[in-house]
Amino acid sequence: MDENKDYDFDIVSVVDEEGVEHIFEELDRIETDDGKRYVALLPVFDDAEEILDDDGDVFILEVTEENGDPYLVQIEDEKVLEEVAEIFEERLSDLFEEPDEDEAE
Repeated sequence: MDENKDYDFDIVSVVDEEGVEHIFEELDRIETDDGKRYVALLPVFDDAEEILDDDGDVFILEVTEENGDPYLVQIEDEKVLEEVAEIFEERLSDLFEEPDEDEAE
Protein backbone atom coordinates (compact mmCIF):
# COMPACT_ATOMS: atom_id res chain seq x y z
CA MET A 1 0.00 0.00 0.00
CA ASP A 2 1.31 3.46 -0.87
CA GLU A 3 1.80 5.25 2.46
CA ASN A 4 1.94 8.68 0.75
CA LYS A 5 -1.35 8.33 -1.08
CA ASP A 6 -4.04 10.76 0.08
CA TYR A 7 -7.12 9.05 1.46
CA ASP A 8 -10.06 9.83 -0.80
CA PHE A 9 -13.44 8.74 0.54
CA ASP A 10 -16.84 8.44 -1.06
CA ILE A 11 -20.07 9.52 0.55
CA VAL A 12 -23.00 7.21 -0.18
CA SER A 13 -26.67 8.07 0.28
CA VAL A 14 -28.95 5.10 0.92
CA VAL A 15 -32.73 5.29 1.09
CA ASP A 16 -34.21 2.47 3.16
CA GLU A 17 -37.49 0.63 2.62
CA GLU A 18 -39.35 3.28 4.64
CA GLY A 19 -38.01 6.13 2.51
CA VAL A 20 -35.54 7.39 5.14
CA GLU A 21 -32.21 8.59 3.78
CA HIS A 22 -29.00 7.46 5.51
CA ILE A 23 -25.55 8.88 4.75
CA PHE A 24 -22.45 6.67 4.87
CA GLU A 25 -18.75 6.93 4.19
CA GLU A 26 -17.52 4.11 1.99
CA LEU A 27 -14.53 2.59 3.76
CA ASP A 28 -13.70 -0.12 1.26
CA ARG A 29 -15.07 -2.24 -1.57
CA ILE A 30 -14.19 -5.69 -2.82
CA GLU A 31 -15.11 -7.98 -5.66
CA THR A 32 -15.00 -11.72 -5.07
CA ASP A 33 -13.69 -14.34 -7.48
CA ASP A 34 -17.29 -15.12 -8.48
CA GLY A 35 -17.92 -11.47 -9.47
CA LYS A 36 -19.99 -10.41 -6.48
CA ARG A 37 -19.29 -6.92 -5.15
CA TYR A 38 -19.48 -5.72 -1.55
CA VAL A 39 -18.96 -2.42 0.28
CA ALA A 40 -18.10 -1.57 3.87
CA LEU A 41 -19.91 1.57 5.04
CA LEU A 42 -19.64 3.73 8.15
CA PRO A 43 -22.53 6.04 9.11
CA VAL A 44 -21.91 9.78 8.78
CA PHE A 45 -23.64 12.14 11.20
CA ASP A 46 -24.15 15.90 11.13
CA ASP A 47 -24.87 16.20 14.84
CA ALA A 48 -22.05 15.76 17.38
CA GLU A 49 -24.46 14.07 19.80
CA GLU A 50 -25.25 11.39 17.20
CA ILE A 51 -21.54 10.78 16.70
CA LEU A 52 -21.05 10.23 20.43
CA ASP A 53 -24.07 7.93 20.65
CA ASP A 54 -23.04 5.81 17.65
CA ASP A 55 -21.73 2.31 18.43
CA GLY A 56 -19.24 2.38 15.52
CA ASP A 57 -20.76 -0.49 13.57
CA VAL A 58 -19.63 -0.92 9.99
CA PHE A 59 -22.33 -1.98 7.55
CA ILE A 60 -21.44 -4.53 4.90
CA LEU A 61 -23.77 -4.66 1.91
CA GLU A 62 -23.80 -6.39 -1.45
CA VAL A 63 -23.80 -4.23 -4.58
CA THR A 64 -26.29 -5.42 -7.18
CA GLU A 65 -27.55 -3.88 -10.41
CA GLU A 66 -31.04 -3.51 -11.71
CA ASN A 67 -31.57 -1.95 -15.14
CA GLY A 68 -27.97 -0.72 -15.00
CA ASP A 69 -28.47 1.12 -11.71
CA PRO A 70 -26.48 0.04 -8.63
CA TYR A 71 -28.36 -0.99 -5.50
CA LEU A 72 -27.11 -1.94 -2.06
CA VAL A 73 -28.77 -4.95 -0.49
CA GLN A 74 -28.44 -6.71 2.82
CA ILE A 75 -26.49 -9.97 2.77
CA GLU A 76 -28.96 -12.67 3.79
CA ASP A 77 -26.56 -15.64 3.96
CA GLU A 78 -24.79 -15.55 7.37
CA LYS A 79 -21.86 -17.62 6.10
CA VAL A 80 -21.26 -15.24 3.19
CA LEU A 81 -21.57 -12.24 5.54
CA GLU A 82 -18.99 -13.72 7.91
CA GLU A 83 -16.56 -14.46 5.05
CA VAL A 84 -16.90 -10.98 3.56
CA ALA A 85 -16.67 -9.34 7.00
CA GLU A 86 -13.43 -11.21 7.66
CA ILE A 87 -11.95 -9.94 4.39
CA PHE A 88 -12.94 -6.35 5.18
CA GLU A 89 -11.66 -6.66 8.75
CA GLU A 90 -8.25 -7.77 7.52
CA ARG A 91 -8.08 -5.08 4.82
CA LEU A 92 -9.27 -2.29 7.11
CA SER A 93 -6.99 -3.29 9.98
CA ASP A 94 -4.06 -3.09 7.55
CA LEU A 95 -5.22 0.33 6.36
CA PHE A 96 -5.75 1.84 9.82
CA GLU A 97 -3.01 -0.02 11.68
CA GLU A 98 -0.40 2.16 13.35
CA PRO A 99 3.18 1.12 12.61
CA ASP A 100 5.14 -0.60 15.38
CA GLU A 101 7.66 1.63 17.15
CA ASP A 102 10.48 -0.46 15.61
CA GLU A 103 9.07 0.14 12.10
CA ALA A 104 8.74 3.91 12.63
CA GLU A 105 12.48 4.35 13.23
